[in-house]
Amino acid sequence: MSVPAVLAAIRQAEAQAGRPPGSARLVAVTKGQDLPSIERCVLSFGSFPLGEGRAQELRDKAAVRPDLEWHYIGTLQRNKVKYLRPVTLVHSIEAVWQAEAIAQAAQGWGRAPDVLLQLHNGEAQKHGLSGEELPGALRGVQATGLTVRGLMLMAPEFEGLGDAERDARLLALFTDTARRAHDLGLSELSMGMSGDYPLAVRAGATLVRVGRSLFS
Repeated sequence: MSVPAVLAAIRQAEAQAGRPPGSARLVAVTKGQDLPSIERCVLSFGSFPLGEGRAQELRDKAAVRPDLEWHYIGTLQRNKVKYLRPVTLVHSIEAVWQAEAIAQAAQGWGRAPDVLLQLHNGEAQKHGLSGEELPGALRGVQATGLTVRGLMLMAPEFEGLGDAERDARLLALFTDTARRAHDLGLSELSMGMSGDYPLAVRAGATLVRVGRSLFS
């Protein structure tokens, strides 16, 4: 599936939800892809935020193309914060110490990225904050001086379910995440990946992270 096809599906989901066109943005997930592939499969169709999940890979690509909008979507380790200087948005904050480390590093960068808080999806092996932890984490991250724009969710696999039941559970989870963001006064929602982004848009996602569909 190409960028135009993904954009058409996003626009269709916006229309079905009664949302204005363009209210959900595509974040092209480019981890593991070289710059020629990114330019051919993504940038030839327009300007999009590029999402990287490996900090050193992001550093190397952004050094060649500092003109692009880079997002960090991976798990954040303390020793990787130094590589986030080119980033405009970090999707995956799950602890106040991560925000403190970014804020400290940003003092030497002259600018700080905005951030999203990652909500845990219920799977034991996945990262994120529980719903009960969100208000306190929001206050703690805001106290570092970073701007918290919204929430990020990685949807669970829901293995063993039929398509209809899986979609119903995903839509309910995305809708609950949108409610949590609204209750916290946050407007950005990074939800939806290659297999479920139309459902995420229907629930209110403003950023959808699509990777493999763009390069297959």
